[in-house]
Amino acid sequence: MTQDELKDAVAAAAIAEIEPRLERDTILGIGTGSTANLFIDRLARLRDDFKGAVASSEASAERLRRHGIEVFELNSVGTVPFYIDGADEVNAHLHMIKGGGAALTREKIVAACAERFICIADASKRVERLGAFPLPVEVIPMARSYVARELVKLGADPVYREGVVTDNGNQIIDCFEFMIDDPVAMEARLNAIVGVVTNGLFAARGADVLLLGTEQGVERLTPA
Repeated sequence: MTQDELKDAVAAAAIAEIEPRLERDTILGIGTGSTANLFIDRLARLRDDFKGAVASSEASAERLRRHGIEVFELNSVGTVPFYIDGADEVNAHLHMIKGGGAALTREKIVAACAERFICIADASKRVERLGAFPLPVEVIPMARSYVARELVKLGADPVYREGVVTDNGNQIIDCFEFMIDDPVAMEARLNAIVGVVTNGLFAARGADVLLLGTEQGVERLTPA
């Protein structure tokens, strides 16, 4: 199977995971990226079975609207029963690196408000140790150089993602050569750097379920 076929398989599995639990007043949390897009496309046929969605990016919000799914502001919703999103890397504890699409802050906010986080990913995203994928850090623009110097002290090779402005008006630094032994502790340490909005480690609030697309089919995994 191609990577796109594996992504579509996990998108279908996520629909099967949530469909029995949908109610007319349900508002879902929806993530960002290629796998989330496939989920949104499959969700369209259920548009009359639930109320709408909260999106973690403007791009996802627009895709939802194109399918006739109403998009709500998170401040007016409070909590969502499910947040469905992909990952750039995920380990056995269902800690993740996310933010390759620069939506990490909004993704982390919606995840924090979700009762259940369903991660959908193909097998290439499963790793023993996080860090081969460059870890994104969203920064206030005026703090970019300072934050980069602090990241060097932590052992990272920080690279400014030129030409990228987040939906929040901020910038992204990607941390290369930065393998992470304790994702929970590192997430907190990075967020404590002045000028950091948040970082792409989703460890303090990891996924509750991982639907992993493999050549043998979709595996349903919970935290080790």
